Amino acid sequence: MKLIDRYLIKQYLQTVLFSLLAFILIFVIVDMMENLDDFLDQNVNKIIIFNYYMVFIPEIIRLLLPVAMLFGGLFTMGKMSMQNELTAIKAGGVSMYRSMLPILITTILLCTGDVYFSGYVVPKANKNKASIEKTYLNKNMSSSGTNIFFQDTGTRIVSIGYFNEEVNLATRISIHQFDSANITRLKTRIDAGTMQYDSASNKWIAVSVVKRTFFVNSDVFVNYPRLVLSDLHFKPRDLSVKQQKPIEMNLTELKETIDNQSKAGNDPRIWQIEYYSRYAFSFTGIIIVLFGLPFSTNRQRGGLAVQVGVNILITFIYLVLYKIIEAFGLNGGLNPLATAWMVNAGFFIAALMNLVRVRQ
Repeated sequence: MKLIDRYLIKQYLQTVLFSLLAFILIFVIVDMMENLDDFLDQNVNKIIIFNYYMVFIPEIIRLLLPVAMLFGGLFTMGKMSMQNELTAIKAGGVSMYRSMLPILITTILLCTGDVYFSGYVVPKANKNKASIEKTYLNKNMSSSGTNIFFQDTGTRIVSIGYFNEEVNLATRISIHQFDSANITRLKTRIDAGTMQYDSASNKWIAVSVVKRTFFVNSDVFVNYPRLVLSDLHFKPRDLSVKQQKPIEMNLTELKETIDNQSKAGNDPRIWQIEYYSRYAFSFTGIIIVLFGLPFSTNRQRGGLAVQVGVNILITFIYLVLYKIIEAFGLNGGLNPLATAWMVNAGFFIAALMNLVRVRQ
């Protein structure tokens, strides 16, 4: 590695880190202005408040890392351009493309690491943040209409209104058992007000149960105040995962949910878009930096401030288009994979066209 490469990488990483710290500070201050009164009204311990903002930081980093990379590239190359260092580099026979290479390689490495960070660290932090909000701020409370619907076996469909993972208690349960010889024929249906998992026996115990058995020309129903359901295959952790929001799932959980929803005959679109978007958004930084670097290498009227303003506008347009395309995907208008990568592909082509215009 040449001395100039180490210099560029050092300047770039320092600017990225400084930008991230500034963004984190701004976000935390804004959030404190919104939520601190709620914490104080609930007499929340200072340690809980500190933990809340600690688990908020990963999501801030995920969202603003591409912008921090853009700032890093702009200020590193822009400063060298303003101080005529790029002119000296070109006079030494080094092309602008070669000068950009250390920053682009560093950006690729950062984005690759961000796949794991966004795929596993951020969802865990979001889950903890949601738990604190639910416990102390009464936010993110699941509504009474929330449904968990899945296929337990090849012939059994389970519907649960809501699951409280703190006490392993499910409410509004309905279990449909179909005939294995004729999958369209319903054999039994069990409806229960509540159902709790007994960790000692590893079985579900239903309360206020109505069991209906269907025959060819009739059906019989029986009431049970309490009924042990020993043949159910799912456990509390499975329900907790199914009840999680997509942003609270890591990549492994998203993939499992997609497979389970597909096997059950449900539309896995929401989880697919989130799954593919984790990868797509992690590599957004490469595209934005690739788009912005050509502006910073050429000295333009207005200086660095105008370049920063133009690229922030481009980033804003990118994010707006990203959300618009995502809405189309969620409504079924686009393939989930295309939804996640379409904006990236368009801006990547534009970035390459912009890169060609760089004066060597």
